[in-house]
Order: sequence, then C-alpha cells, then structure tokens
Amino acid sequence: MRNNKKDDFVNMSDALKDFKSQKKLSKGFLKVDVDAAWKEVMGPGVMTYTTGVKLSGEKLFIDLSSSVLRQELSYGRSKIITNLNEHLGKEIIKTLVLR
Repeated sequence: MRNNKKDDFVNMSDALKDFKSQKKLSKGFLKVDVDAAWKEVMGPGVMTYTTGVKLSGEKLFIDLSSSVLRQELSYGRSKIITNLNEHLGKEIIKTLVLR
C-alpha cells in the first residue's frame, strides 16, 4: 500500500534543476540556454540574419549573414553581453565574437 503524503513528493522544477545541474549534462543545457537567450534577447529581426550560435568557454560566437548588421551589433557589444547574462541569470558570457 502506498503512502501518499505531501512530504513524499518532489516539486517538478526542483527535480529538473537537479537533473540539469549534473556535471555531464550542464554544458549541453547551458549551450541550449544561451541559444534560446540569443533568440529572445535579440528578437526576430536579428534572428533572420543569424546563421550560427556557439558557446565555447566564456566566449559566444555569433555567425551573421549580414556585414551591415555585424557592424551595427559590434557597437553595442558590451550591452548585448550584459542583456544576455541578465537573461541567463548568471555571468556566463564574457566575450562576444561576431563573424
């Protein structure tokens, strides 16, 4: 017979946080989170010209198909890094490379 006490249940968000924090999985989930953050922070206009998003260590590499957009975004590089880190909830990105 099962004992269905409230204390026996685990909050789903807590279980997912524990699952994501496992050492082997955290890097993969972090890359997915950064990719989603880029899409949400930069919006659909920039996403039209984004051909690749890659996180390597503390560097975020963004491939863009428009040289004009690349130049415009380079002026606000530090603001973009700040916005992405705020969206992620911690300082993950230290360098933004636009190519």
